[in-house]
Amino acid sequence: MDERPIEASQSLAAESETAAHGSVSRRSFLQAGAASAIGLGLSSLEATARTPEAHVQGKTMMDVPFEAKEPQLGIIGVGGRGTSLLEDLLAANAQVRAICDVVPGKAKNAQQLIEKAGQHGPELYTESDRAYERLVARDDLDLVIIATPWRWHVPMAAAGMQKGKHVAVEVPAATTIDDCWQLVNTSEATRRHCIMLENCCYGYNETLVLRMVRAGVFGDLLYGEGGYLHDLREELFSNKGEGLWRRTVHTQRNGNLYPTHGLGPVANYMSINRGDRFDYLVSMSTPQRGLDVYRSAHLEKGDPRWAERYITGDMNTSLIKTAHGLTLTLKHDVSNPRPYDRINTVAGTKGIFADYPPRIYLDGQKGEEAWASLDAFKEYEHPLWKQEGDVARKAGGHGGMDFIMVYRLLDCMRKGLPPDMDVYDAASWSAPGPLSLTSLQEGSAPAKFPDFTRGHWHDRSGSPIAGAIS
Repeated sequence: MDERPIEASQSLAAESETAAHGSVSRRSFLQAGAASAIGLGLSSLEATARTPEAHVQGKTMMDVPFEAKEPQLGIIGVGGRGTSLLEDLLAANAQVRAICDVVPGKAKNAQQLIEKAGQHGPELYTESDRAYERLVARDDLDLVIIATPWRWHVPMAAAGMQKGKHVAVEVPAATTIDDCWQLVNTSEATRRHCIMLENCCYGYNETLVLRMVRAGVFGDLLYGEGGYLHDLREELFSNKGEGLWRRTVHTQRNGNLYPTHGLGPVANYMSINRGDRFDYLVSMSTPQRGLDVYRSAHLEKGDPRWAERYITGDMNTSLIKTAHGLTLTLKHDVSNPRPYDRINTVAGTKGIFADYPPRIYLDGQKGEEAWASLDAFKEYEHPLWKQEGDVARKAGGHGGMDFIMVYRLLDCMRKGLPPDMDVYDAASWSAPGPLSLTSLQEGSAPAKFPDFTRGHWHDRSGSPIAGAIS
């Protein structure tokens, strides 16, 4: 399996410094957006987490099926990540009708890819940073894909749902608890799904191990580990792509900035929101050092980035306790040299699986206390990988997981099935970001997770990804 690093949500527009139509400085637009996002909701975060009953009550969106049809899509944001998703969507025969990006050149490139795939050219929306409002207002779209910088995820997703569209948003879905609730409340009020595009839940190892968990191979689960350990220093200091906005967040908050890649698969192993739920989190961070060291080695003294003060601790470690007593360790470090690693570990009374590299140890296996290869457990290979694996690997997208994710989402819409991942997963998996900030601000005190399901986590059992077939 190709373990190329996971890209975060890419630019709302292009990777150029200034939009081609000259209306806005790319860097100013993205950094201002990041700044405003940090300012919103943090002052009331703790109260919100403790009093979810203050939010609007709505009928649950758990297990609500899509209307069976061939979905018509719009995409907001076709920078690096959005273009990669578009290529996977086209490989899965998705019908793309509209593209939005504040840089016309990026939108035009996406249009050409769609036409090359044999479809009519989509309508382009590029006139301003609010052009997405016209896209979601169209009456011929069923699903809107959002692949923009983080601060735009919630307003764009909410606008899409309010205009009657299902939305699928890049990770993390939200960066404050208030915004997590906004996604939940809007989804319930509009009866539209909000899916977070957590591709790692569809990785080859992740889906195989999930099926092993469901088969009882590891016994009663006890704990898991996940993380996002990825050397992003060159990307963060780039003058294009995520370098235009993502480094700014490191000047504004200390905690786990990007929790979902390592968390989502382990949450599925543990049946979070499907028989168990996250209860509380305790977080701590090391000092910040890595970005300063990198800046000293690579930037000239007159560079304006020397004025930036980074406050995000290099390694954030958060411990999560579930309602049924399981524990989960979650880590984040993008500021230091290291091999890429999502950790991806799950353990129970009969054994343990650990990834990077994949290895397994089960009670009573040969070899005394030596790890064994996962190759002996091919019988648990996921049906989607058996059927679509060759196409997925050829399509690319992080070893094929991106293709499997979008293929499955489209298949659920075409067949009128509920989505594998819903708004409650989007909110719960994004919540460790803001909760880690709260815990750190209070001396690593426990920070409670809201119950975004409003008690309905008792009503179902196990992630549907385990049994997904085409």
